[in-house]
Amino acid sequence: MRTGVFHENFAAEEQLWDSSTARRWMLAFTVALFALPFYGSDYVLAMSCIIGIHVIATLGLNITTGSTGQISLAHAAFMGVGCYTVAWLAKHGIPFFVALPAAGMLAALIGVLVGLPSLRVKGLYLAIATLAAHFILTFIFREWEPVTGGVPGTSIPRARLFGFELVGDRANFYLIFGCAFLMALAVRNLSRTHIGRAFIAVRDRDISAEILGVSLLRTKLLAFALGAFYAGVAGGLLGYFYGSITPEYFVLTLSIFYLAAIIVGGSTVLGSILGAMFMTFVPELLRLTSHVSSQWFPGIAALLLPMGQIVFGMLIIVFLIFEPRGLSAVWARVRRTFHVWPFKT
Repeated sequence: MRTGVFHENFAAEEQLWDSSTARRWMLAFTVALFALPFYGSDYVLAMSCIIGIHVIATLGLNITTGSTGQISLAHAAFMGVGCYTVAWLAKHGIPFFVALPAAGMLAALIGVLVGLPSLRVKGLYLAIATLAAHFILTFIFREWEPVTGGVPGTSIPRARLFGFELVGDRANFYLIFGCAFLMALAVRNLSRTHIGRAFIAVRDRDISAEILGVSLLRTKLLAFALGAFYAGVAGGLLGYFYGSITPEYFVLTLSIFYLAAIIVGGSTVLGSILGAMFMTFVPELLRLTSHVSSQWFPGIAALLLPMGQIVFGMLIIVFLIFEPRGLSAVWARVRRTFHVWPFKT
């Protein structure tokens, strides 16, 4: 522990920000973030909104997989449930502040059903079970045309607040990041409760946790429900942001994307944020590189753009080998270095 920070009780040690310096930095970051629409370009705001949606979805998967150790390949399908729920409710005149939580709750209910096999199987077998659920849900997205619009997709009315329609990246920025900020704070507080500790106990030693009184039934299903709730809210925000959606968005690749994000970032709130940002910028960096390189090498774009999946796979392998705790562990080492600078750690 760095000098000048003394914890006298457990509550003090479990504070979100354990020093005045940390609180000032967090305040400065929050002010800079929510002032971004005033000085950011349209491109920056659009990318920020996409990152915010990915952060919420990654936080949810981190509850299910990172904290509780229950592998889920149906996360993209849960997002689809939230998105289509918002679309259907919005078309029937339901305001977004009712439709968005309802989308999360319906996704959570389906998440409980998908999580039922976790009571009997784990590891690869659980991954296959959730994969089956993903294909069932995506089949429903394609075929239930009265609700989802089928393969062509459906349009989603814009969110309205106090009679004003939230149109454009700047208006959606505050909606998305307001939700992301509150939901990240909720996950951080959850990790300090007995529920969060039960998640970690089940992940590390589920049999020992059950002997100590942790209900595996309640804990595993709650983890799936919370993860799916976050995915449903993220899907609803995605629908409001794009204004229309098709089943082609909620493919298995998107679930792999979120798994890669928690591997790259680490199983913490900060790790979810860093992983979502990193994995969003990787394909964008490839796109920009191919665009710039095509001026000198006309055929390079056709070679670089399909490499996104290869890069994802390479990143997962590299982080699993060299930094299994992700970018959050790297940041923790950097912080410790500056805490004791100029002395060695």
